Amino acid sequence: MSRPVVVEAASPKQHTLKTKEQSKLLSGNKNVHRSVLSVKPVQNNTSPEQISVSTARHAFKFAAQQNEANSDTHLSSEILKQQVVTSFTGLQNLAPNVSIQQQSGGASTNFYIRGVGMTDLTQNNTQSVMTYVDDVLFPYSTMASGSMFDVSAVDIKAGPVGFTHGQADTGGEVVIHTNDPTSTWHGGISEDIASYNRSITEGYISGPISRTLSFRLAGQTMHGGGWQYNPYDNRHLGNANEGALRGKLKWNPDENTEIKVSGHWMQDDSELINGTSATNSLASHPINLVSLSPSSPAGSFVLPYKQTAWTTNPDFAALVGRNASMKPSEHNLMWGMDVHASHNFGYVTGESISAYESEREHEYTDMDSSIWGTNGAYRNIVANSFTQELRLRVTDPNKRFQWLVGAHYNRMRSAQETYWDFSQMTPTRGYLSETPYNDNQQTFSQYAHVSYRLPHNVTIFGGINHEADDRQLRNLSTTNFGGSYVCGTSLCHPNTTTLSFADSNANANQFSGEVGVQWRPIQQVMTYVKVSKGFKPGGFTANNTVVQAQLNPTKPETLMAYEVGVKADPIPNKFRINASAFYYDYHNQQILNTFVVPGYGALGRYTNAPHSQIWGIEVSTQIHPIAHVYLTGNIGYERGVYKNYQGINSSAVYAHFQQTGVWAPVYNNYNNTDSGIPKLTMNGTADYRFNPIHSYEMTLGTDWSYRGAQALVPGGMQTYGYHLPAYFLMGLHASFRPNNGRWNVSVYASNLLGRKYYTSGGVSTVSEYWIPGAPRFVGGRVGCDF
Repeated sequence: MSRPVVVEAASPKQHTLKTKEQSKLLSGNKNVHRSVLSVKPVQNNTSPEQISVSTARHAFKFAAQQNEANSDTHLSSEILKQQVVTSFTGLQNLAPNVSIQQQSGGASTNFYIRGVGMTDLTQNNTQSVMTYVDDVLFPYSTMASGSMFDVSAVDIKAGPVGFTHGQADTGGEVVIHTNDPTSTWHGGISEDIASYNRSITEGYISGPISRTLSFRLAGQTMHGGGWQYNPYDNRHLGNANEGALRGKLKWNPDENTEIKVSGHWMQDDSELINGTSATNSLASHPINLVSLSPSSPAGSFVLPYKQTAWTTNPDFAALVGRNASMKPSEHNLMWGMDVHASHNFGYVTGESISAYESEREHEYTDMDSSIWGTNGAYRNIVANSFTQELRLRVTDPNKRFQWLVGAHYNRMRSAQETYWDFSQMTPTRGYLSETPYNDNQQTFSQYAHVSYRLPHNVTIFGGINHEADDRQLRNLSTTNFGGSYVCGTSLCHPNTTTLSFADSNANANQFSGEVGVQWRPIQQVMTYVKVSKGFKPGGFTANNTVVQAQLNPTKPETLMAYEVGVKADPIPNKFRINASAFYYDYHNQQILNTFVVPGYGALGRYTNAPHSQIWGIEVSTQIHPIAHVYLTGNIGYERGVYKNYQGINSSAVYAHFQQTGVWAPVYNNYNNTDSGIPKLTMNGTADYRFNPIHSYEMTLGTDWSYRGAQALVPGGMQTYGYHLPAYFLMGLHASFRPNNGRWNVSVYASNLLGRKYYTSGGVSTVSEYWIPGAPRFVGGRVGCDF
């Protein structure tokens, strides 16, 4: 039972508190899971205005989000720290029907929500799942690298988006919220040390500069953690070497105006996690010194789990301007700045977001995962993005009629160079290759969203988005240096050949939208149903290009989404359950498949599947059954099927080459074929919190996750090497801290059972590779805050 406390104020100005500031003060309280502050004005005609303050236990977070008609997953900073989430990929173990994977083990990240996503091979397309940091669009997934520090919360949004902010999309969004400056002084530092000499150091300081101006400066460094090694030369691989800074200024010139200026910088010189070859189709260069997997067919090989193989051709290193001893690694610089301004005009509030993001990526990957020079890749990307967004919305969230209108503009410019080492891929290639080009994009969208609260706790809502997208691929050419077909060894002859290609364009202009209704039959239960249409423009495959047909743009994709859901707290502070069911009708789905050039080989290219379908269910629970025990769980089940799609059968193409030495396309009718998305995902935590000593709290807990098998190419579920096996992971964690949150000590173990599993993969020239997940890590963290 809560106990009210009355605070008397001499004048209205003396007790005025902003709602935002209240929430920030509460979010900064380390004991926010134990209590919540309720502030209510008390009016009477004879005494000064009063504020009634009461406290009540609050077991679960994100209470306000229980009123939203969506199936979003909301993750607090506490769960991110507990699970040691330092990159986007760690989020997939905290939400249902979500896959977030590294492309070829590098900086590009592939996002899939409910089976909708894109393999980001070349960074020339709009992602099916958008990434935002503090409401700023990051059109390339690599641009957001190094953002997962000093985070206040993460939202994972499923389904078509673009009706209340940003750009339209088909799959959803991953939204990162970082901590803002505070009006009082705060600071902290933490050190995390774990297996394989991994260390993560974080720190921040925040406080006022003047009565109206405050700041926040936060940073992170990561080092070590490499657990792979090359059995051929015993060189180790995978050590992190990353540093990041973020600074924010917040200015409130008056009570109705807020201006925030922020800037960030990230330098990443980390080594990569390299793949292991699941199958090899080049008989002249077999993968030796390996252990044959007893369950795999002839010609399929798997190195021992912590081993990987790569090669560095000195001629290739010289061509890209790197040292001959280079390992698969990044050499990236990301930086940007943004300005957020808002002003309360009374009935409406106006907002403006201006942002500039810059990317300098230099990445070396050994895609064939072998000691042979059959598919080494080096990428140079210089890119920048400018976005401008304007919004106007109703100020008072309690009004019956709510509306919001806005416009978003994004302009991208990039210059890319991709280098390939095919020096030992003979007899068809046997040379080094370079493909440079320019990629220009701009997108302009306008959106509006309205809702109206009817009697009997019924609310109807709807939104619309119109988006115009224009992109051009310019000045693309491919130069081949030397070749075994000339004199038998790479670069032994100054022979070069250059192929030039015509420019390519992709334009799109479409509407998307949503309509729905939500109903709260009783206080503890909210139900909703909605129908939405998502839209994503087409794009290009600017890969190793040898024929003009490779540059044909994909068509835009559209998705009709039908969703019904319920959010309930049937026993407040004891039991919460959210559930949803969805059906997606997908048209012109953009997928990465194989393109075969006879006499040359197999290449990756984006194509459209004219019609496919996805359906599934999701259930998320939070349970506090008895004192000290806290349980969370997510279960997602989904199925995808191609209804109309005829494409290359990648496994048949490689099998034919292995048998005959000839590259030839083999087509399949994939109608009614499973699309290969993970059918079942489960994850959760179980914590026991108690006070072993007065004013001190201890938490003991476990966490787990399960992910079903996933196809790497259409039809890949039926062939070894072309799909990732299912896996189950388990971890333990414990922490100890005083109730005032001034310091904390924690220990943890991830992949406690030492499972051997694979998190992503792909198909290269002659190898189908898997990217292994981390082995068992045991670590500890010490932090202090003031």
